Amino acid sequence: MKKTLRDLTNLAGKKVLIRVDFNVPLDKKGNITNDRRIRAAVPTIQYVLEAGAGAIVMSHLGRPTGDLTKDYVITMNAVAGRLKELLQEATPAFQVPLSKTNEVIGSSVEFAVAVLKPGNVVLLENLRFHPGEQKGDPAFAQQIAALGDVYVNDAFGTCHRTDASMYAVPAAMKGKPRVVGFLVAKELEVLGTLLSKPRRPLIGVMGGAKVSDKMGFIKKMLGLVDQLLIGGAMSYTFLLAQGRSIGASKAEKDKLDLAKELLALGGKKIVLPMDHLIADKPEATAKTQVVEGDIPEGWFGLDIGPKTIAQYTAAIAQAGTVVWNGPVGKFEDEPFSRGTRAIAEAMANSQATTIVGGGETAEAVEAFGLDTKMKHVSTGGGAFLEYVEGTPFKALAEIDDK
Repeated sequence: MKKTLRDLTNLAGKKVLIRVDFNVPLDKKGNITNDRRIRAAVPTIQYVLEAGAGAIVMSHLGRPTGDLTKDYVITMNAVAGRLKELLQEATPAFQVPLSKTNEVIGSSVEFAVAVLKPGNVVLLENLRFHPGEQKGDPAFAQQIAALGDVYVNDAFGTCHRTDASMYAVPAAMKGKPRVVGFLVAKELEVLGTLLSKPRRPLIGVMGGAKVSDKMGFIKKMLGLVDQLLIGGAMSYTFLLAQGRSIGASKAEKDKLDLAKELLALGGKKIVLPMDHLIADKPEATAKTQVVEGDIPEGWFGLDIGPKTIAQYTAAIAQAGTVVWNGPVGKFEDEPFSRGTRAIAEAMANSQATTIVGGGETAEAVEAFGLDTKMKHVSTGGGAFLEYVEGTPFKALAEIDDK
């Protein structure tokens, strides 16, 4: 087990370097369209401040091009404003001074940290504005490491990466306390229980577009689950591999051998849709109908049908644990959201341990207003998949063990 913030007995007067995941979605003007990842990090930052320490917070945001005229929208300015608001809401009894640097490293950053007082926050500029971040540059990492007395990894969404702030920085801080924050600690606890001693029956729900992107995850799940309920565009790849007609539905026609391998491996555990909501074009204004079995030529499968919804939700109602990754339809368009919403509602009403695997699935349950009804909504899409697969995370290897 990894050490957490609560294992540190005296943070007073320390300067705590916290790697968070503030890679939030932005509109074209740089406005935050969903602040879930910022909200998720607040408890860790708040704990550090209330313990009498100063917080140095760092994250990447987006994919910088190197062209400042384009990259201005992914500075940490909007994030700084929203973080200050959320911290103030969390600690209304006192003001939380927060400053943002205009650089990632250098003399101006060193000065901001030198004058950092207990209970105050410094937010570094977007880590990816410096080329050393994604290159894992040790010299760059050393300059960041020198800023802090303690390192906290609270960025589960990037734990599967070896960017400098995730791996080289804690490596350079060996001998200083290196722990996980509350967000990462919960992810590891929930996923550890899932992999070692889940409540039965264990039902997996899989959706999304590509079988190939989730090959390792599906194989792992087939070894864990009692049933794997499949929807979304990936279901059409499986149905096509069975020789079924899928009309104009999206499928990975070059991955049929892969789908056949998984079908053989899963056997009766794999459950595919028995009916479909189909449309004459993949748009919200399309003409739709429900069909069982094969999909007619020229029609698109865009959601699971009512009989499949009933079958899947009944299985969820009887489950001890439900793990869901990937929407089961084109939920962004209201006419094709019924299946995804029904899965979310069934999980929200279930007595099971309900785990939502980040990414689009997390966005869906939040859009439906059901995220707080789940036992756990992961903050890491790719990290969630890779952790369940069993991929070792080098970033976590640099955190101190209990």
